[in-house]
Amino acid sequence: MTSERAKRFPLGLEDLVREPRRPEGRPGEIRAAALAASAALNARQQPAKNAPPGSAGKSQSRPARAQTAAQIKPQAKPSAATPPKPVAAPSIKTPAKPVVQSSTTRSAAQPSASAKPVARSSERGAAPNVALNGAMALTSERVRERMVERLRANGVTDQRVLNAMSVVPRHMFVDPGLAVQAYEDAALPIGHHQTISKPSVVARMIELAAAGRALTNVLEIGTGCGYQAAVLSQVAREVYSIERIKPLSERAKTNLRPLRIPNIRLHYGDGRLGLPAAAPFDAIVIAAAGLDVPQALLEQLAIGGRLVAPVGSQDGQNQVLTLVERLGPAQWRESRLDRVFFVPLKSGVI
Repeated sequence: MTSERAKRFPLGLEDLVREPRRPEGRPGEIRAAALAASAALNARQQPAKNAPPGSAGKSQSRPARAQTAAQIKPQAKPSAATPPKPVAAPSIKTPAKPVVQSSTTRSAAQPSASAKPVARSSERGAAPNVALNGAMALTSERVRERMVERLRANGVTDQRVLNAMSVVPRHMFVDPGLAVQAYEDAALPIGHHQTISKPSVVARMIELAAAGRALTNVLEIGTGCGYQAAVLSQVAREVYSIERIKPLSERAKTNLRPLRIPNIRLHYGDGRLGLPAAAPFDAIVIAAAGLDVPQALLEQLAIGGRLVAPVGSQDGQNQVLTLVERLGPAQWRESRLDRVFFVPLKSGVI
């Protein structure tokens, strides 16, 4: 470059070469592209060994197009006296690093077909308590249908209850590590010394509470992880559920949110006190065992309503599933049914 040209154009050739290093696009797009690239890298760590030999060649074709974009951008700068030759020179010496940045920004605006599965995998990971890929075959509708067939064989006859059990995804309410056991007839731990009840017990209690009636208002004591409330929501018009353990109450909200069930009302409080503001209830289901049924809950049961609860010793050795029917303003009838095992019903909140 001559001295006269240098005075007119103070930027040297090396300045023009470095110019594309500045990232293009809005900050949000760049951040999204970086996250997508990180997710793609993590996703390829496992299947990298089995990748076809031609995959590397395919990945090189996109940076070539991005390089063309990087070459064009410096020309867009407002400079009336800039001759075409100095601009053409950087296209030969453009370093690889700006090409990666331009390619990353481009992938944020126009994601390729190969990037879409990575995004879906990331979304699945963000969803609360959804089973991992290895257990997806065990969380299908077919597995739930087999569970329903077992319930029917064990004596559950209310078709509304069977339908509810078939549509609620139980695996979304347990820890991902236990998802493979979600549709077994077993109680599973949910933390804080609490459990999610067996599917057979959930179906049995709801069938007893409904007794073939159309339910308007139902109260559940002991929300836990939210599974039984989700099943009840398919049978009753309105479901109110109380949980005394704050972390479990929050977990139930998180579990239920993706299902978008509109008729469940969750409350954090002492279940032994019930919910007088929403009473009377057509049915009350208590998912914890006390030495007796709290009087406050008996009073909140509508005349003709039914309450189902495990009653027995706190050590759980002699618990019996008990049905209480309210016959009048001051008259209740109690029936003792099945041997069960539940966590204790306690007062207060934690």
